[in-house]
Amino acid sequence: MTYVVTEACIKCKYMDCVEVCAVYCFYEGENMLVINPDECIDCGVCEPEYPPNAILPDTEKGLEQWLELNRSMSSQWPNITRKGDVPADADAFRDAADKYRKYFSNRAAIDTQPGGNEAGER
Repeated sequence: MTYVVTEACIKCKYMDCVEVCAVYCFYEGENMLVINPDECIDCGVCEPEYPPNAILPDTEKGLEQWLELNRSMSSQWPNITRKGDVPADADAFRDAADKYRKYFSNRAAIDTQPGGNEAGER
């Protein structure tokens, strides 16, 4: 089992989950975060830190698409080890519907962490 970031994160990118992750398995895209499922240790400490249904165990039905997206994007986006700035309009998108189709971007985040996004640096 692993945890995956889902559609609820798109355009919100609240980052409290990054602060509690013991293994630095979050990766940052332009408008969402993902978890590398091969690095996640399945502790679940990140799940309650995010809005409801933004991080879920991959054992829940219907999450295959999100598991694959997390795996794919975590190999392309930079690792994030510290909480960054939440988008100014995040709350406006928190309950938006159909966010993947409307807003998903496969572009990596702009480096907002001077000094490194590398694991081990908090």
